Amino acid sequence: MSNSLHSPGRFSILPPIVKNLLILNILCFFATIVLKNSLGIDLYDLLGLHYFKSSLFSPYQFITYMFMHGSFEHLFFNMFALWMFGSSIENVWGSKRFIVFYLITGIGAALIHYLVIHLQLYQDMALIQASIYSPDVATLKELIRNHTFALNEYSGDIWNQFVVFRENVHTLEVNPLNTANKEQISEFLGLYLNHFVSLPNVVGASGSIYGLLLAFGMLFPNSRIYIYFLFPMKAKWFVIIFGVIELLSGIFSTGDGIAHFAHLGGMIFGLILILLWQKKSDSPYQQ
Repeated sequence: MSNSLHSPGRFSILPPIVKNLLILNILCFFATIVLKNSLGIDLYDLLGLHYFKSSLFSPYQFITYMFMHGSFEHLFFNMFALWMFGSSIENVWGSKRFIVFYLITGIGAALIHYLVIHLQLYQDMALIQASIYSPDVATLKELIRNHTFALNEYSGDIWNQFVVFRENVHTLEVNPLNTANKEQISEFLGLYLNHFVSLPNVVGASGSIYGLLLAFGMLFPNSRIYIYFLFPMKAKWFVIIFGVIELLSGIFSTGDGIAHFAHLGGMIFGLILILLWQKKSDSPYQQ
């Protein structure tokens, strides 16, 4: 077996990449709170990963979203898992290979997640766009019948515009040739479409963490992981069970706000990367 993919060296309980990732994630979390409260700057809008058709989307978000977390609990469990699994993996692979794996699985998780989001939004976007281009009574009725507007009184100024939109639709039903109403309806729906596609915003290192979980199961398949610190389970079974749970949770999701397919994406890209490394060398992990 070739050791070309290994940099075992001296074991460290907190190797450099894991340590720096922990520091960076914690700093980003507190920066988010401080900037929001002191300057009104929302780092979630700037650094969270938005759908590519949103005006808030920027390509750099495929990297920055990994360092944003929605709550202290979200941050704590991701960072605990990063230290728990990542330290052992970095000690085996070395820092360079570890950070490559971490970033690629994070990006892969985002790609899988937004493929799913695109499939979920596509039909609604088509209905909204049809009403923008042809705001007649029949098209608008189809939109209202088949689309639930993602708005409420806490949505800001666009809620007031939505109230006017409903009045304009009612007026158009009475007078289908009212050009001014059609223009106002199209203008509102253009704004609403951007609002609608901007709602998905993924944050967190979970995609990379699930990639590390898979790598740990391949590196140390017979190592014991203690569930709730009490119940031992071999790492290989732990990985398989978590993968199945995420798949079923993604398929039967009830809107829990968790990006289950992103977690699966991290595992899938992690597996592909390890298999590619294995093909290039004898094996990218210890036996």
